[in-house]
Amino acid sequence: MHIRKFQTLTLLCVAALLIVGSACSSKKADLNQTLRENFQTPSNAPVLLAAYQPWFGRPGHINVGYNSQDPVLQQKQIQHAKNLGIEAFVVNWYGGSHSFEDHAYATMQQTALENQFQTAIMYDEASDDPQNSTSYVIDDLKYAYDHYIAANAPTQRAYLRFNGHPLIFIFPKGTFTDWNKVKQTVQQWDGQPLLIYKDIPKKYAGDFDGFYAWVNPGPHGWQHDGSNWGEEYLKEFYLRMNNEFPNKIAIGAAWPGFNDTKASWSRNRKMDARCGKTFEESLRLFRRYYPPERPLPYLMIDTWNDYEEGTAIEPGLANCRGESPQMAGATN
Repeated sequence: MHIRKFQTLTLLCVAALLIVGSACSSKKADLNQTLRENFQTPSNAPVLLAAYQPWFGRPGHINVGYNSQDPVLQQKQIQHAKNLGIEAFVVNWYGGSHSFEDHAYATMQQTALENQFQTAIMYDEASDDPQNSTSYVIDDLKYAYDHYIAANAPTQRAYLRFNGHPLIFIFPKGTFTDWNKVKQTVQQWDGQPLLIYKDIPKKYAGDFDGFYAWVNPGPHGWQHDGSNWGEEYLKEFYLRMNNEFPNKIAIGAAWPGFNDTKASWSRNRKMDARCGKTFEESLRLFRRYYPPERPLPYLMIDTWNDYEEGTAIEPGLANCRGESPQMAGATN
């Protein structure tokens, strides 16, 4: 646990150093105060995760200067993440039929195993055939279980677990999946995977073992100037988890900002990085709701490398001119 405290402190310290120029020196006192107030004891620090995008190098996405299937790159990314105190990548995954992302995930889990790191799947719900979505979801999750999670899967020791149970994150895409049936199915598998859903659904909430927060502006919606960074959304998420679902796994979130103008699906949505304050404040907000005696189990940074939506922390944080840092070699 002392190691985890040190890693969490390291993450915030590195974040401070990545803020450019005079802004960093002007914020130094605030960051030091945050460290003193929020990380006094090692026992209440959540496990840090980071959402990871595995599709770079495939046509249809921007060129960021690397291929997500490259194990040499993955080893560097894992070492970078470990230096920041991150313990696992939660990797977007679409099922075995999406061969590029599936191969990238398989390689990532192998690389994680070799480097004392962990991975988990964030399954993008099948939505192309609504009438058969339930069977598609079950088939996809069974593929993931057989290849990456089950006791005989070659790299299963690198898969992220909570009290011995593997965590499968669900990124919803539709409303046709019968999650009662999905839950009944996965409960029959050895080890009983835990299903963790994005946000808190109005329907089927009882079928999930926990919920995770994701980049969201909350009730006031996206603002043209990016001024709404999602504080109200995060507050509501933590309150509901405490009051309505205290026995389910809560996975908090932090993000550095948002800007989807580089994405082919752009809707010109933006959250201002505010010279690094968006990351800093979202990173520590959970402390208001999870005291040391009842710690938050996980906090996920959204994201490690989504350059198309401007949430990547891999290259550092935005400077005070509102410019997002770019990876070396990244192009539009």
